Amino acid sequence: MGRKTVLSTKNVVAIGIGAAVFIILGRFAAIPTGVPNTSFETSYAFLALMSVVFGPVVGGLIGFIGHALKDILVWGSPWWSWIIVSGIVGVGFGLAWKKINIKEGIFGWKQILTFNVVQIIVQAIGWFVLAPLLDVLIYAEPINKVILQGLVAGGLNIATVAVLGTLLIYAYSKTISKTNSLEKEETF
Repeated sequence: MGRKTVLSTKNVVAIGIGAAVFIILGRFAAIPTGVPNTSFETSYAFLALMSVVFGPVVGGLIGFIGHALKDILVWGSPWWSWIIVSGIVGVGFGLAWKKINIKEGIFGWKQILTFNVVQIIVQAIGWFVLAPLLDVLIYAEPINKVILQGLVAGGLNIATVAVLGTLLIYAYSKTISKTNSLEKEETF
C-alpha cells in the first residue's frame, strides 16, 4: 500500500512558482509606507490564493521561501523574524482550505466571511504579536519600533488580503466547474 505524500509534484511546482511570484510582487509591487523597512505589499494576497488552493503546507513554504529569497535579493540578507511569520501566515491562510473547499468552485458570502475571519486572526497574531516579539528576541530591536512596524505591516496586509486576496480567490473559484454542473441534455 502506498503512502499519500503531502508534497506531490503538483505541490512542489506550486511552491516554486508561488515563491517566485511572491518575490516578484514583493520586489516590484510594493510601496514604501514611511515606516522603516515596512511596505504595502500585494504578495500576501497572492499567498492567500495559493494557500487556499494548495493547503497549509504549500502556503507555509511559499511564504517562508518567497520571503527569504526576496529579503536576500532586495536587502542582501534575510530577516528571519518576518520570514518565519510569513511562513506561519501562509500556513494559517491554508487552514481555511478545507473549510472553504475552493475545489468545489464555490466562494460565496459564507466562504468569504470564513476566509476573512481566519486571515484577520492569523495576520493579527503574526504581525501584531509574533513579528515584534521575534524582532526583539532575535535582533534585540527596540520594542517601540517593531510594534509600529508590526501594526503598519499587519494592518496593510489584512486590508490587502481582505480586498485583493478575496477578489483573487473569487476569480479563481469562477474557473472551477461545480460538481454536478453538467446536466444531461435531452435528445430529439
